Amino acid sequence: MAADMDTRGAAARRDLAVRAAVEQGLVGDAEGAEPLVCLLDTAGIRASAAALTAAFAAALAPGTPVLHAFAVKAAPLVPVLRLLAGAGLGCEVAGPGELELARAAGVEAERTVLDSPAKTAAELREALALGIAVNADNRQELERLDALVAAAPTRSPVGVRINPQTGAGTIDALSTATATSKFGIALRDPGARAWLVRAYLDRPWLTRLHIHSGSQGVPLPLIAEGVRELHALAEEINAAAGRRQVDTLDIGGGLPVNFASDEQTPTYAQYVAALRGAVPGLFDGSYGLVTEFGRSLLGKHGLVVARVEYTKTTGSRPIALTHAGVQLATRTVYAPAAWPLRILPYDAKGTPKDGDPVAQDIAGPACFAGDLLATARELPLLAPGDLIGVPDTGAYFFTAHYGYNSLPRPPIHGFTVTPEGGVRFALARPAQSLAEIVAEAGGALRDALL
Repeated sequence: MAADMDTRGAAARRDLAVRAAVEQGLVGDAEGAEPLVCLLDTAGIRASAAALTAAFAAALAPGTPVLHAFAVKAAPLVPVLRLLAGAGLGCEVAGPGELELARAAGVEAERTVLDSPAKTAAELREALALGIAVNADNRQELERLDALVAAAPTRSPVGVRINPQTGAGTIDALSTATATSKFGIALRDPGARAWLVRAYLDRPWLTRLHIHSGSQGVPLPLIAEGVRELHALAEEINAAAGRRQVDTLDIGGGLPVNFASDEQTPTYAQYVAALRGAVPGLFDGSYGLVTEFGRSLLGKHGLVVARVEYTKTTGSRPIALTHAGVQLATRTVYAPAAWPLRILPYDAKGTPKDGDPVAQDIAGPACFAGDLLATARELPLLAPGDLIGVPDTGAYFFTAHYGYNSLPRPPIHGFTVTPEGGVRFALARPAQSLAEIVAEAGGALRDALL
């Protein structure tokens, strides 16, 4: 019942925000309004963070150290990282850019984790100097860390990422525990397990183990199987060492998001229940925990709002030409079967639009035929000036802009609904100006190649 109320509340906040965005001139046909804006529901983000921390707190033995590190790649926006930090979350970063965003948001080094399959020596050196946790991806990186740790002792917790080789989910590109995945040290390759145990015994400063079996499309039982393999390896290493050398397990993230409806499922509570069933020892206080969730914290709380600029009929198929397309929903445009999105119709005033459903294409502004958010989607017939809402886009969609056709990055606003039903917007990222596009394209170097 509580989940149903949360879902209805989120949908109601969304509709209020769309109408308010039109009334306040953020989007629509009014002079100065943008044809495209992106919105983040701050109450929804806070609720997801609270659900995550509560689910683990309820299951863990009292006093167990736990760090929930938000995967910055999912929404690389400093105000978002700051909001999550205020909710008690740290950051998982995958390169120097993401690390700089986390630092700009004020996230402490001890609440930051560095993961990447291609860390440079300079990146590793900086992380170790700052005291940031590091997960080594491969044997060569571990050898590089040998030299760095010997040269300058560090307070950074250091671990190794393993690939349990437990198999793929429904989206191959997001399944990182396959037999040939590029990530981590393959646990089932001949001799790999024994090598890993020896590597820990030879390096007393290795105190963590890391896993991330994948993301969207990976079912909970497969994620739990990978974590079970991680826990078993930690137990084996500690038994061989005769002490508790591995003290923290970084279990990654990967909770899938439901794109079919407003229902938020699976939940963090369901995720924890799956882990407790598969790996009960994970929760007995023997190990500290780190998680690295991204999409599940932000995905359901983002909304694209785009103006319908023109409509046409081609081959008897109605087509709505909008300002939202591949620059925001890159994965959907190139792999629509794996990344389907809902389309919510609104009229020019921002009110949900009613009417008999008509199969129509929802097209974006890019100059290639495949720039479609939806094909033959049954919706009330759209008209110029109407708006479309594209929900569930708060992670990996409009926060990771694709610059095809030099389409500008749209503005992103966080919104809060007041107890009286009013809506307050706060700019989280400004719209990219045409001058900024030119500058990024080498405008100041116009004659460099003459």
